[in-house]
Amino acid sequence: MAERAAPVGVMDSGVGGLSVLREIRHLLPQESLLYVADCGHVPYGEKSADYIRERCRHIAGFFREQGAKAMVLACNTATVAAVADLRGLYPDWPLVGMEPAVKPAAAATRSGVVGVLATTGTLQSAKFAALLDRFAGDVRVVTQPCPGLVECIESGDLHSPHLRRLLAGFVEPLLAAGCDTLILGCTHYPFLRPLLATWVPSEIAIIDTGAAVARQLQRLLRERELLASGPAREPAFWTSAEPQALGAVLPLLWGGSGSVQHLRP
Repeated sequence: MAERAAPVGVMDSGVGGLSVLREIRHLLPQESLLYVADCGHVPYGEKSADYIRERCRHIAGFFREQGAKAMVLACNTATVAAVADLRGLYPDWPLVGMEPAVKPAAAATRSGVVGVLATTGTLQSAKFAALLDRFAGDVRVVTQPCPGLVECIESGDLHSPHLRRLLAGFVEPLLAAGCDTLILGCTHYPFLRPLLATWVPSEIAIIDTGAAVARQLQRLLRERELLASGPAREPAFWTSAEPQALGAVLPLLWGGSGSVQHLRP
């Protein structure tokens, strides 16, 4: 039986999962958090499912060694490829995955047209197709793969002219198609909300699932009587790339600094 004070492990292919980590810290400030950015293998969206499963198994094993009482896959692509595999390996370990917010977007749209910004891997997955079948109903869903966005955010670029051109090229066709609701289908993309807000009309709803993931983690921990009472330890960070690179973007994307260690291969 895990202890209440044990940490929660959160992983992503890179820095995008920090957007989910922020939501978890906001909802569950008493929980101690571990974060792994698999930056040496980013982006997952262009990798095979087998490759991603192997990476997720490796990181899950690392979290288990650290005594984590739960794991969050803060990555849509990793969830699609690996969450079922990990649940088979660790049936009694609370595991929370991500999925694009098709259900709340379908409920929110007034025009009946929803746009999805996501990685190629997410949009091509059978799980995403199943979400559309289950929740989209009469809603028209227009999908847009966004190659290059993850790489910009990984480098801490949230404002450059290149990024603005790239993002506009992805969003403008969705608006032209009549979308009044946009799904941010990658955990990296919430960091672009401030930029989107400067030119996307205010009546366009922008939806991501970070807060919902934090609530699901809270529910699973409560069911197992594993909610911590605090105080939380400082978050610990690891990366499979150069620690200095993650350390440089933490103040921008996490809102604070932190000690970053190298994750073994």
